[in-house]
Amino acid sequence: MLLAHEPDGFDQLRVPTPDDPLRILFSGCLAGQPCGVDGTDYGLGAVLRDWVSLPTVRMFTFCPEDFALGTPRTMPDIHGGDGRAVLAGRARVLDEHGTDLTEKMLAGAAAMLAHARRHAVEVCVLTDSSAACGTQVISDGCRLVAVRKHQRGLGVAAALLHEHGYPVVAQRDFRSIGRLHRLVDPTFVPAPGLLDHHEHDWCRAYFGEAGTR
Repeated sequence: MLLAHEPDGFDQLRVPTPDDPLRILFSGCLAGQPCGVDGTDYGLGAVLRDWVSLPTVRMFTFCPEDFALGTPRTMPDIHGGDGRAVLAGRARVLDEHGTDLTEKMLAGAAAMLAHARRHAVEVCVLTDSSAACGTQVISDGCRLVAVRKHQRGLGVAAALLHEHGYPVVAQRDFRSIGRLHRLVDPTFVPAPGLLDHHEHDWCRAYFGEAGTR
């Protein structure tokens, strides 16, 4: 199960202190790094604005796609399953031209796992919808088509991190992100009624209550 689907998931995380901050791995674009396919941060850099100066957080960032494919790049998407299926050899990663990027994406995922291990990361905040970092919803095949299809599932790097015991959460999991923010800053008060990505109206409408379509 994903951390965002486990209401008590954050109860397993320790309470950090300035002397021993919580070690969090963020997708590079969430930290404002221009590592998106188009050479931007997709406008996501503000996600970490309130976290940067917290003494109870030690931030680590990594972009597996930039590591493996460089920036800018063509658009990788998973065909035939999600990141777990890619790890198992049952699905492939192709760009919009049909070029097979599977091995490079696996290499990027392995590098992200090594980065997490090297820095003793405790939780990962990743960019949803990404074929590498998605944790809740990713594209079902190429997204650069007239009618884009979506699927529930993880990207390749997120799946590898999750497989090795790292809790992962999407930047759109507002309820869980709020709980994590409060853990590292007890003065922070999350807004009432926040929802995680799978609870959003769009997800419920697209996938249905059972989570399938």
